[in-house]
Amino acid sequence: MMIAPNDSPLNTAALAPDSGQIDENSAPLTGAAAVARGVARLFSRHDITVLSEVSLPNRRRADLMGVDAKGQIVIVEIKVARGDLLADDKWTEYLDFCDRFYWAVPGELDISPLERADFLPERAGLIIADAYDAEMIRPAATHALAPARRKAETMRLARRSMQRLSVVNGWIDPEAREFY
Repeated sequence: MMIAPNDSPLNTAALAPDSGQIDENSAPLTGAAAVARGVARLFSRHDITVLSEVSLPNRRRADLMGVDAKGQIVIVEIKVARGDLLADDKWTEYLDFCDRFYWAVPGELDISPLERADFLPERAGLIIADAYDAEMIRPAATHALAPARRKAETMRLARRSMQRLSVVNGWIDPEAREFY
């Protein structure tokens, strides 16, 4: 599931506070982009800052990955279709790279599969979101990362953030992203 193409920064135009769209000339956000925006707004109120589409060392890609004020790492997997949710058998590979893991889905998606044992409801949190906001339906359990892993992931996330900001500011060419 892709939120932003090619692991590039999201459109940096100011988001209209309650419009659910990038600017007055663009269409309202839908699908995964809408869910991502809602989750980002919810997390922002809880002092968790996220980045979209973050590649992990195990060749997986987190839809949203962030850090809270305590330095804990959070990963959010976004699903907007039941088939995609049910077919995802690799999501547990994210658990080694975060302290807390959440599923985020739009309000119209049937969440009953997320209550099944194979979706680890005792560990995985659940967020319902749209382009305007989100609500945490079930908090994620904390499974503390080893200090060395936390440091490595925090550094990797910080560097990715700075690289994206460098592209947005025009300091480096977007094509140079193949080097990071």
